[in-house]
Amino acid sequence: MPTFTIQQFEQISLIVCCSALMLYMLFVLYRLGKDSNAGKFGMFVIFFALSLGVFGFAMKSMVHLFVI
Repeated sequence: MPTFTIQQFEQISLIVCCSALMLYMLFVLYRLGKDSNAGKFGMFVIFFALSLGVFGFAMKSMVHLFVI
């Protein structure tokens, strides 16, 4: 069984938990659009506008990974 340092465990936990939270947020956005009877354009606006934060977080992680 591999042993992890506290720093490695925290890094892996951050990635896994934030990814799970982002997927849950996408599910909430889908339910919001479905329950409000939003059309195709409404669903597009909901996902586009509210998913920019998720995209920003992912890009920050990628830039941090490649730059540093």
